[in-house]
Amino acid sequence: MDDYTGTLVSKLPFTGTSIFAVMSGLAREHNALNLSQGFPDFPVSEELIGLVNKYMKEGHNQYAPMPGIPALREGIAEMFENKYKAKYHPDTEITITAGATQGIFSIIAAFIRPGDEVIVLEPAYDSYAPAVMLQGGMVKYARLQAPDYSINWDTFPALISGRTKMIIINSPHNPTGTIIKAKDLKKLENLLRNRDIIVLSDEVYEHLIFDGHSHESICKYPGLASKSLITGSFGKTFHATGWKCGFVLAPKQLTAEFRKVHQFVVFAVNTPVQMAIAEFLKNSENYKNLGSFYQEKRDLFLNLIRNSRFQAVPASGTYFQLLGYSKISEENEMAFAERLTREFKIASVPVSPFYHNQEDNKVLRFCFAKTTETLEKAAEILCRI
Repeated sequence: MDDYTGTLVSKLPFTGTSIFAVMSGLAREHNALNLSQGFPDFPVSEELIGLVNKYMKEGHNQYAPMPGIPALREGIAEMFENKYKAKYHPDTEITITAGATQGIFSIIAAFIRPGDEVIVLEPAYDSYAPAVMLQGGMVKYARLQAPDYSINWDTFPALISGRTKMIIINSPHNPTGTIIKAKDLKKLENLLRNRDIIVLSDEVYEHLIFDGHSHESICKYPGLASKSLITGSFGKTFHATGWKCGFVLAPKQLTAEFRKVHQFVVFAVNTPVQMAIAEFLKNSENYKNLGSFYQEKRDLFLNLIRNSRFQAVPASGTYFQLLGYSKISEENEMAFAERLTREFKIASVPVSPFYHNQEDNKVLRFCFAKTTETLEKAAEILCRI
């Protein structure tokens, strides 16, 4: 096919292919063990797969209602009330989305206008800033403080201006595996009191919390919940990232605006998957022990690499572990990650692409949502480096 010959001015001139796609592509090219992209390599529940199949065979294969099927929205409302004592009305405050990323994009599209400022904590998941820029918004970056990647509350308030429209937070945090504490949300609640600023709280790893910690959902803080939209992900919760099924929770007025955009981005989400998840959610045993399940994998991975030259601060949540390599190489993160993939046949994700200025701290992100066999193979490689 001939190339396009018209005038083409990119709306995202400095944005290339996602680092996840780049590293997974490199892993395929070099037949490397892929601990880069965040997806499990173990099976989805047979019961859940059976439920999807059941609802397909029963004929539930046409459009779902735009906000999502009622049974799933009711199940989410019950889950949040039981877990966080937070009440969301399933008809007017809960919307099913085609994955959390679609929810995030639609939230930003619904509320950000040209010239609005959005504060993002970085290193940041790579979809936030491009979504803001596509709406003509301006991104301000609040740098988290290594090695614990905590929020610097001494400098954060100075980022807020009269044009600040939204703050995006993410806990448990991708890519660092850290969590926001109660003290952080109390400070944010005080900071935003009497300010017309919306919060987008990305909580897709809410069930993956380790070491006895609890997830501090923004819905637990009334002064924040009243001005916040929460995104969640069943793909993360039920090891089925390819199903792309998530949700957005928000007060009635915010939900109404969100749905105005949502209906034109995706309209409705996969019907039999929604129905299957609605039934699967009725048994809390299907998700309440995920923290211990993934902590075992984290602990196994860290124990297996304890004699390597990599440096680790154990992740507090998600299924990602950061490993520092400053004792191994002076190469920048991208070069080192590429070399590990080519020469050692193990793929990771450099953390530098999660910073707007490509900040390089000699740290790579590894996904431990893998079978024991995969983790053992990965550790054997890492201990040789």
